[in-house]
Amino acid sequence: MARVKTAIITRKKHKKVLKRAKGYYGAKHYRFRNAKQAVMKSGAYAYVGRKDKKSNFRKLWIARINAAARINGLTYSTLIAGLKKANVVINRKMLAEMAVSDAAAFAKVAEVAKKAK
Repeated sequence: MARVKTAIITRKKHKKVLKRAKGYYGAKHYRFRNAKQAVMKSGAYAYVGRKDKKSNFRKLWIARINAAARINGLTYSTLIAGLKKANVVINRKMLAEMAVSDAAAFAKVAEVAKKAK
């Protein structure tokens, strides 16, 4: 059988990892072994971060809705319960956007929730 040289494949692998490690501090951006560990770890952090982002945004939206609801004489839980009883289907992201950018529209939504309460 013919001899297989792996230098080209190895170099490609190394270049791919080092490219992803560009900008890392110290030896992590030019030494393959260090770069490989750093890239693996940063990939794991990125994966977890993508999951955490959803939770963090939901917390932010709820905090904004609660603040706007209290201005209109409600709490977050009574607002959401009132909207469910009134069969108003609007997600928290849009409610939070209304609370921040369009207070008048949010006040109308809060009134609907108050009446349904």
